[in-house]
Amino acid sequence: MIRNIFIVLALLAATSTNAQTALPSFFSDHMVLQQQTDASVWGTDDPKTEVTVRGSWGAAASVKTGNDGKWNLKLKTPEAGGPYTLTISGSREIILRDVLIGEVWFASGQSNMEMPVKGFNNQPITGSNEAILNGNNDQIRLFTVPRDASLEPREDVNGAWQAATPESVMDFSATAYFFGKKIQELLDVPVGLIHSSWGGSKAEAWMDETTLAGFPSLEIPTEITESTRPNHTPTLLYNAMLHPLIGYTLKGMIWYQGESNRQSPEQYKTLFPALINSWRAQWQQGSFPFYFVQIAPFRYEGDDLAGAAYLREAQLHTMLHTENTGMAVTMDIGDCSGIHPAEKKKAGERLAYWALSKDYGMKGVAFSGPVYREMETLEDGKLKLSFDHAETGLYFSDVPATGFEIAGEDRVFVPAEVTINRDRTLTVWSDHVPEPAAVRYAFKNCIEGTLYNTSGLPASSFRTDNWEQ
Repeated sequence: MIRNIFIVLALLAATSTNAQTALPSFFSDHMVLQQQTDASVWGTDDPKTEVTVRGSWGAAASVKTGNDGKWNLKLKTPEAGGPYTLTISGSREIILRDVLIGEVWFASGQSNMEMPVKGFNNQPITGSNEAILNGNNDQIRLFTVPRDASLEPREDVNGAWQAATPESVMDFSATAYFFGKKIQELLDVPVGLIHSSWGGSKAEAWMDETTLAGFPSLEIPTEITESTRPNHTPTLLYNAMLHPLIGYTLKGMIWYQGESNRQSPEQYKTLFPALINSWRAQWQQGSFPFYFVQIAPFRYEGDDLAGAAYLREAQLHTMLHTENTGMAVTMDIGDCSGIHPAEKKKAGERLAYWALSKDYGMKGVAFSGPVYREMETLEDGKLKLSFDHAETGLYFSDVPATGFEIAGEDRVFVPAEVTINRDRTLTVWSDHVPEPAAVRYAFKNCIEGTLYNTSGLPASSFRTDNWEQ
C-alpha cells in the first residue's frame, strides 16, 4: 500500500515538472500585436522557470513563472509592420511566425454582431458577394471565439488567427469585418479583429460575478442544466468567451447588442455602462474606446409600440454619460420585418468613423448624427429644438418630415409638423396642441428615421420629456 502511494506521488511529481512552455490559442501564427505599446504576452510553464520572449524586431523581455506555473510579461512593439517572428523560450522553445504589428480591435455582442458576411439562412448581407470576392487582404487578420459557456472563468478558447481571404471573410462577423476593412484601408496598417459573440445574448451573460453583485435581481447560476439558456444567463459567456482574452493588448472595442435586454431598459441604463467600465478595469489599459451600434427599428411581436425605443434611449444615455464611448445609429437602415438588418457595411463603417476621428486623428470626419441638446418654447405655441453634431445643418430624407410627435401636459401625443431653421434648429408644432410641452422623434419600435445632419448620418430616436413609460 505504502509502495503504491509512493508510485502515485512520483508520477504526480513527474507530471508537474513536465508542464513545458504553453500559450493560449490566441498567441499563435498570423496574430496581430498592438503597435507602439507594451503588449501583454502570457502562458504557462514549469514553476519557477525563466521564460524569455523575443520579437524579431529587436525587443525582448523575461520573467520567472510563479508557483502555479503561470507567467505574464510586457513586450515593446514597434510601429506597424511585419511579418515578424516571436520566439518564446522556457523549458522548450516556441516560434510564432507571420506575426504582424498594427491595430487590434475586439468585437462582441449578440446576433447582429455574430451575423457573418455571407449572411444567415434566408437573411442576406447587402454587398456580401462583392465583399467576399474581394476578401483577399493579408493585412487583415481574423480570430473568432466559438460559442461556449462555463460556470467558472476559463484560461483559453478554441480558435486560430487567419488572414483575410474569401473563405475566412465569408464566415466572419460582417459588422466587425467592415469596421476593420475601413480602418485598414485608410490607415494602411495591419488590423487584427478578435470576434466573440453569441446570438440572442443578454448583456449580463457577458459580465463577471463581482460586477453583477450590484444588480441583485440578476441571479448567478450554480449549475448548467438542459433548460439553461447560456446566452441569457449571467456570467456564463463572460467566463468562457471573454475572460480568457482579458489583457490581450488592444486599441479598443466595438459592440452590437441590446435587443435581448429591450424589456428592461431602465436596468440597461446602468447595466451597460457597468459592463463597459468593468471590462476596462479588468483589461487594465485605461478607458480605451468603446463604440457600439444602437439597435435598429423592428416590429417585436407582443411588445408595446415603443418598448425598444426606451432601450435605444438607454444606449444614447450611455454614449452621453460614459467616457470615451460612441454610438452608430441605424434608424435609417432597419427592417421592421427582420431583426437582422442587411446593411452591416453601413453599421461597421459608422463605427469606423468614430475610431478614425477620435483615435486616429482624421480631421473633418463626421462621426455622429444629430444629438438632441435642448428645447425652447416659442411665443406662438411652437417648440424649438437644438442639436449637437449638426455644425453644417440638418436635412430630412422625406418631405414633409415624418416621425415627429408633440404633446401638451396631458401627455397625449399627436403627429407634428416640423421645419428646419437657418440656425440649424428645428421648429415643431401642431395646431391640435396649442400649449406644447414635449416632442418625441421616431420613438417607436418600428419606424424609419428621416432626420440627418448634412454629413448623411442619422439622428437617434429621442424624446424631450422624462415621463414614465
